[in-house]
Amino acid sequence: MAIKYSEEYRDPAITRKIVEQITAVSKQPLRLMEVCGTHTMSIFKSGIRELLPKTIALLSGPGCPVCVTAQNEIDAFIALSRLDDVIVTSFGDLMRVPGTDSSLQLERAGGQDIRIVYSTFDALDIAQKNPDKSIVFLGVGFETTAPTIAASIMTAKQMHLNNYSVFCAHKLVPPALTALGQAKRINIDGFMLPGHVSVIIGTKAYQPFFEQFQVPCVVAGFEPVDILQAILMLVEQIEAGKPQLANAYQRAVTFDGNLKAQNILQDVFETADVNWRGIGTIPQSGLKIRKEFAAFDAQVKFNLPLFETKDPKGCACGEILTGLKTPPECPLYKKACTPMEPIGPCMVSSEGTCAAYYRYHST
Repeated sequence: MAIKYSEEYRDPAITRKIVEQITAVSKQPLRLMEVCGTHTMSIFKSGIRELLPKTIALLSGPGCPVCVTAQNEIDAFIALSRLDDVIVTSFGDLMRVPGTDSSLQLERAGGQDIRIVYSTFDALDIAQKNPDKSIVFLGVGFETTAPTIAASIMTAKQMHLNNYSVFCAHKLVPPALTALGQAKRINIDGFMLPGHVSVIIGTKAYQPFFEQFQVPCVVAGFEPVDILQAILMLVEQIEAGKPQLANAYQRAVTFDGNLKAQNILQDVFETADVNWRGIGTIPQSGLKIRKEFAAFDAQVKFNLPLFETKDPKGCACGEILTGLKTPPECPLYKKACTPMEPIGPCMVSSEGTCAAYYRYHST
């Protein structure tokens, strides 16, 4: 089906046609996971769940960067904000995520200098204008945002902005998929792979995962037609018994990805074992700043330990992130945990599954 204009990706007639094709092809109960939090929000906003056959269950995966940020990392962010002569800069989603005894929003209300920025270069600008302060950017996100953070570190080094540093809490998607594939409790028939991440890493990055597990995988865009087309391709693969690693987002994603962005990542970061909320430690699934850039590594500069912490009692965010539960199955959902008073990050983030359920789901 050839589509030329962006409006066609939301065309009701095209949408109905693809839904009819999915219904005709689907013969068995299926569990499909959308890995990306943006997919989760698009699916709810577009009402796609209600359009699909009842035999197809869509599960939300660990693709919300704020949601998978470990509790001890959140506590470290809060500890940073309490240091003298430190200005903490962050994207907005992190502000309301609860730590063990506070949040960045509460710390700012209490007088700490915490500023929401829209890019790392806003943080660099703050560093230039405040030479007597230490400016720390909280680096959270996947391969989509990590290149811009890497670029800010390189720029700071070139500009001799020694009062700028980054707390690196970046995580990588392919190792998380491997962890899901290895988890015996998690039964997933197919994966809808994240479009934004794939723009950077290319479809080649998923080949080791696909070759190991032979689970149908399709890279998808974010409009209703994009998502439904990816679901159709997954169902066709499953019903035919012929798993593939396919790309349904060819207007943005290539096999090799963005090589320039990949080179910047490799220059500034190296991989490390890191902890994911709800999953645990995944080998080589995170990024840490290389020794050559240690002067811009907030963990090194401030000698910050990672605290021993526990996730909020009763919160099922970890099980929700791995598809073991849906938000209504969490005992806190819509009771103790709401968007106004969130307990877990899945309710805080704009890409969080609980936030999506709360806003768009009737139960």
